[in-house]
Amino acid sequence: MSLTSAALGRIKPSATLAMTSRVLEMKAKGIDVIGLSAGEPDFDTPDFVKAAAIEAIAQGKTKYTNVDGTAELKAAIAAKFKRDNGLDYTAQQISVNVGGKHTLFNALVATVDPGDEVIIPAPYWVSYPDIVNFAGGTPVFIAAGADQNYKLKPEQLDAAITPATKWLILNSPSNPSGAAYTRAELEAIAEVLRRHPHVWVMADDMYEHIVYDGFEFATIAQVAPDLYERTLTVNGCSKAYSMTGWRIGFAGGPAPLIKAMAKLQSQSTSNPCSIAQAAATAALNGPQDFLIARNEAFMGRRDLVVSMLNQINGVVCPRPEGAFYVYPDVSGLIGKTTPGGVKIENDEMLIDYFLDDAHVAAVHGGAFGLEPAFRVSYATSEAILTEACTRIQTACAALR
Repeated sequence: MSLTSAALGRIKPSATLAMTSRVLEMKAKGIDVIGLSAGEPDFDTPDFVKAAAIEAIAQGKTKYTNVDGTAELKAAIAAKFKRDNGLDYTAQQISVNVGGKHTLFNALVATVDPGDEVIIPAPYWVSYPDIVNFAGGTPVFIAAGADQNYKLKPEQLDAAITPATKWLILNSPSNPSGAAYTRAELEAIAEVLRRHPHVWVMADDMYEHIVYDGFEFATIAQVAPDLYERTLTVNGCSKAYSMTGWRIGFAGGPAPLIKAMAKLQSQSTSNPCSIAQAAATAALNGPQDFLIARNEAFMGRRDLVVSMLNQINGVVCPRPEGAFYVYPDVSGLIGKTTPGGVKIENDEMLIDYFLDDAHVAAVHGGAFGLEPAFRVSYATSEAILTEACTRIQTACAALR
């Protein structure tokens, strides 16, 4: 009899976290490796957020809270949805979870049965299909390559929907590509969904505040209010507020779905950390002007990385509208041979070559469902990015 469950056997470890572990191991051995694999801002958590956490500790706010969030945090989230997205949610329509991944996990595990299909545009965030598989559902992938700016086309969605379709997962701005949907593009997708009223929409807006060049963010329940009752709008504090380690994600959606998610959470993590909830409340209620300066820094980094990668023969790197990733197509490098005589047969071998020879860590496109490509996180300094891209350029120039 196997110790592990069938459900566990349906998933695999996160490729992004696995690469981060490899980087840490190399650094522990004294190797000068540059890690561009982790999706984590290098900026610190804002001081006013840290101060709120310290005050919460001093005030003894260290006890259990409501399973899915304090009243104060739910009120701050409701105010955020109204302020930023024009969406009205009551406390009964808001779920607070242990990070955005936990929000997605709760929603999918609480709703997906064997035989249910979940449409996932590719490239996708690595955890989407594994969570669907864990729940017993079937991921249905739609390839949206660089030729269509990594965005799902309405006709592709229409063709993929079947009577078994339960969810569409829509991530904008995207991890790993940084592509973001305009209002017009969201409206076109909404028009397809109107013809299929049994399909729910999971809008993963985690990178909402990290957009460039005057791009105006919108979320689908905002653009198409008639889809409000079958949309879960997911967000969190990790990326915009540099609170990855605080582990606070949240969502707004129909009360029955939120109640189901709370039921599942009551038997897993129970409430998120009380101190982290106090910090998140301060983040959402506090000044937001620091986001502008951070976005300007991210945009400069984006432009640097896109320019340097596009100087490499065989690499095509689109310029993303948001998030802090680029996802260059490396079709022109596949089939080439390293100085050590190894033929690069896929993007995973290319990434291994970068890591072993150039000491730069990225994540291969196969992990995100669309290859050959790789993901670079530019959430680090321009000096480090310049050195990393120079190393990649040198490694690519050595291929024959």
